[in-house]
Amino acid sequence: MATTQNTIDFLLDQLGSAGDISTKMMFGEYCLYLAGKPVGLVCDDQLYLKPTQAGKSKIATVVEGSPYPGAKPHLLITADQWEDAEWLCDLVQATARELPLPKPKTKKPKP
Repeated sequence: MATTQNTIDFLLDQLGSAGDISTKMMFGEYCLYLAGKPVGLVCDDQLYLKPTQAGKSKIATVVEGSPYPGAKPHLLITADQWEDAEWLCDLVQATARELPLPKPKTKKPKP
């Protein structure tokens, strides 16, 4: 089951005050970015954030899950937790602060 556009629209609305938040479709699902940093995935209408100590400290009961088969465990943020926009923004910002910037992609020279 793929993530619906309604789910993405709701999450982007809830995360609007977090900063430069965006998504990019990848393989039928979505990657969630804050200021250009990939902070999580939205798969099957569920939010998975990259596991960080800062993120775990913001969650009362940490639940982990894999966004797709073979993926490393991520923090599963349940839909009922999305309702608290202020908390959700704080969680995503804390996660982003602890993550490194993505490595710049290098272009392969043409032969």
